[in-house]
Amino acid sequence: MSVDVTLDRPVSAPPAAIPSPPRRLPVIDAARATALLAMASYHTLWDLGHLRLTAENYALTPTGRHAAEMIAGSFLVLVGVGLVLMNGRGIRPRPTLLRFARIGGAALLVTLGTWVMFPDAFVFFGVLHCIAVSSLLGLPFLFLPIPVTALASVAALAAPHVVHAPILDAPALFFLGLGSVVPRTNDYVPLFPWFGLVLAGIVLGRLALPRLARSRLGAWAPRTRLGRAATVAGRHSLAIYLVHQPLLLALLTGLVTVVGANPRAGLRAFRADYVTICARTGGEPPLCRIAARCTSEALLREDLFREDGRPFSGTERLRAQAISQGCYATLEAAARSAR
Repeated sequence: MSVDVTLDRPVSAPPAAIPSPPRRLPVIDAARATALLAMASYHTLWDLGHLRLTAENYALTPTGRHAAEMIAGSFLVLVGVGLVLMNGRGIRPRPTLLRFARIGGAALLVTLGTWVMFPDAFVFFGVLHCIAVSSLLGLPFLFLPIPVTALASVAALAAPHVVHAPILDAPALFFLGLGSVVPRTNDYVPLFPWFGLVLAGIVLGRLALPRLARSRLGAWAPRTRLGRAATVAGRHSLAIYLVHQPLLLALLTGLVTVVGANPRAGLRAFRADYVTICARTGGEPPLCRIAARCTSEALLREDLFREDGRPFSGTERLRAQAISQGCYATLEAAARSAR
């Protein structure tokens, strides 16, 4: 998620509003580094769950999903700000095309890499794909009146809630994000509503950058190791994005081979499946939920919980079935006697 913030010329209108801004604004790099840290933290949480080092994949909980959306949103707003910094006084064709090639090439690498590792959920239009396309689509909005860009931002954000047509469910149009079908993929950042955040960043950049460049915050320069590291990371965010996840997966895969998986990994999913199957076969839902807990705890005690793919022997399979049937039968008998 690299955003070029080079300032060879003063930023957008009115030109006299910014008195000789610096070539870069380190505070923008630091903001991007903060988003990188949040992204790496989220991916670490996802990897821990994927490798069964935690009881469940907390990155896939509602809270985790909201956090992921906020992190992606922060990058896209910074993309819009970066477009103003780079092209606010006029399109610079060569740097713009080179930047698009870098991000587009990186997006292709992500697609190929995830297709090899996760063929059933590879990334075909993730955050890098969205940044690449949005960086081109956003160029005209650098020069339109600010209210027009703001209105377009609102329209893009609202589009998935108001646009509905069966044709938009075609897989070839998944990148738009306007269909009712959510594709199976590990990173899905379609143009709508996310392009709206890039436009919001353009509005923010055109309104706030003149003041920022004149302020103490805009004049900030890193003087500590942490500050310098943050600005360096912000300037090389694309490279960090590409390498951090393979490194995390390699490190955590090594860890799981040493310490083993969390014995309770997959327990919640097992209980949910148990309740679904139990109710479908005629069980009473309240009893099914209690039986699911009873069964899972008994399987754990006897080392028969098989979420790691280890096959059951014939004896183990019969024992697991007996535990499940015994839990439900005991609970059903207790419920009958209580009546």
